[in-house]
Amino acid sequence: NLFPDKVVAQGTGFEIRLSQVEDAFTTLESSLAAQGQAIPPSRRARLEGELLDRLIFTRILLAKATAPDKLKAKDIAEKYIGEFRKRLPSEEAFNRQLQAMGTTPEKFRADVTDRAICEAVLDREVKSHITITDEAAKKFYDGNPDKFQEPEQVRASHILLLTQDPKTGAEMTGDQKKEKRAQMEKILARARGGEDFAKLAKEYSEDPGSKERGGEYTFPRGQMVPEFEAVAFSLKTNQISDIVTTKFGYHIIKLNEKIAAQKIPFAKKEQEIKDYLMAQEVQKRLPDYLAQAKKQAKVEILDPTLKSEESALRP
Repeated sequence: NLFPDKVVAQGTGFEIRLSQVEDAFTTLESSLAAQGQAIPPSRRARLEGELLDRLIFTRILLAKATAPDKLKAKDIAEKYIGEFRKRLPSEEAFNRQLQAMGTTPEKFRADVTDRAICEAVLDREVKSHITITDEAAKKFYDGNPDKFQEPEQVRASHILLLTQDPKTGAEMTGDQKKEKRAQMEKILARARGGEDFAKLAKEYSEDPGSKERGGEYTFPRGQMVPEFEAVAFSLKTNQISDIVTTKFGYHIIKLNEKIAAQKIPFAKKEQEIKDYLMAQEVQKRLPDYLAQAKKQAKVEILDPTLKSEESALRP
C-alpha cells in the first residue's frame, strides 16, 4: 500500500487514523463551501491539528459516558434531528442539504448523537460542579443596563394590497397598479368613516402574515421597510395614515399603541443570565478539564505535523 492509513494519535482504548482526520477536514470544507466560504491552504495544517484534537476529546468523552448520559443524549439528538428535518420541505431536500455538508444521513445521525453524548458527559463532570447564584445574576444585570433595554415600539395594524405577484415577485402593470390604488382609496374612506379596521384587514388585506389577526404587528425601529416604519412611528394613537407605497404595494396603517422604551425586569431575564454565566464558567474550566482528561488517557500524538496549537478544544 503506497498510502497506508497510519495511526496519527492513540490513547487508552483508542487510536485515530489519518483517514479520520482527512474525513473531518473534508466535512468541514464542504460545510463552509455550502455557506460560500473557503479554507485558505495556509490554514490547513493548523485546522487538521485542531480537528485531531476534537477527535481525541470525542473519544475520551465517549469512553466516560454512562448509561444515563447516553439515554439523555439520545433524546436530545432525536429532537435536534427532527427540528433540522422540519426546516426542510422534503426528504429529498434533507438529503441534498446533508450532501452539501459533506455527510450522509447515517453519519449525520451518528455525529449528532456523539456530540450530544459528549455534552452530557461535560454537563455531569463540569457543569454540575458550578453554581450560579441569584446574586451573581443580579450583579450582571445591574452591571450591564444596556443589554436589558426594550426599545420604543409601536403596535400598529395595516392593510396591504400587493403590486407584485406573490409567487414570482414580478411587478404588476401600470393599469393593474391603478386599479389597486383605486381599491385602496375606497378601503381608506371606509376605515376613516368609522368601519372596524381589523374587519377590513381580514376582508381585504393581502398580507398573509397579519391578515387573520386584523393586520396587527408590534415592532421596534429597524424591522420594517423604511417607508412603512416612518409613517407608523409618526402617527398618533388611533390615527389612520394616508396610502403608503412600498416595494410590496399599497398600505394603510392604523396606530393602536405607542410602547415607550423600558428596562426589561430582572425576573424576566434571570434564567437567561444564569445560562449565559454558566456557559462562560464552563468555557473557563474546559481547557484544564480536557488537558487532565488527555493526560489520564495517556494520549500520544504520533504525527508531529498534526500537533495543534489549541490543546483543549471543545468537541
